[in-house]
Amino acid sequence: MIDAHIHLEQYEYEAMEQMLSGLPNMGIEALIAVSMNLDSCVRTQSLAAKYPGVVRPAYGFHPEQPLPQEDELSTLLEWIESQAREDFIAVGEIGLPYYSRAEALERGEAFDMEPYIQLLDHLLGFSTRLDKPVVLHAVYEDALIACDLLEKHNIKSAHFHWFKGPEEAIARMIKNGYYISFTPDVQYEPEIQELARRYPPELVMAETDGPWPFEGPFAGRVTHPSMIRDVAAAWGALHGYTPCQAEEILTANTKRFYSL
Repeated sequence: MIDAHIHLEQYEYEAMEQMLSGLPNMGIEALIAVSMNLDSCVRTQSLAAKYPGVVRPAYGFHPEQPLPQEDELSTLLEWIESQAREDFIAVGEIGLPYYSRAEALERGEAFDMEPYIQLLDHLLGFSTRLDKPVVLHAVYEDALIACDLLEKHNIKSAHFHWFKGPEEAIARMIKNGYYISFTPDVQYEPEIQELARRYPPELVMAETDGPWPFEGPFAGRVTHPSMIRDVAAAWGALHGYTPCQAEEILTANTKRFYSL
């Protein structure tokens, strides 16, 4: 299988190396390793160079952090563009800051979304120029804004990772053929299970978003790429697939989306 979304460079180095060395024995073929900013991109690139074919890098700017200065953004985009001939497979992780905004509003602070929308617009245009798929952090009502921008740029290859959102967004994403991915919480979150039943099987992948920790049967465990097999089993059960069938479908979808 392929972990469709993991922050590999955020793991402790020794633990990460041990984890990677054990992947073949666990039936894990590759990892889609996303990035947060320029420093993160460089670390991800280094891991991809050390583990070619296993670590498949994506480069971007995660929205749940302060906006980049203009020169910082220019440097990042120039660096990403310089890698265009290398084997990086997507622009990501990019998107909109739902959780940062929610936390600010809960504290009674103002939060201006417009600069983040402009940044996402710019990054989507950039991905179009590079002809790369995009990995999106856009949940709940933010997904509708993301859909507006994707349609503006005529982007078809969009992956909404760990998605949850309103029916209007779900219907629009299905119509546009956008992919989503499920994490281990599909085992214990009714909201996510309902989405898993609703979304077309041919547009679904499995991810861990590691090292983000999970609850339920995964509580207290370090998030490991092998957990995507649990994702496959739980997702498959909702559709009447055997675990083996579910793994085959999710893996084929991931390979198709990322051209692996």
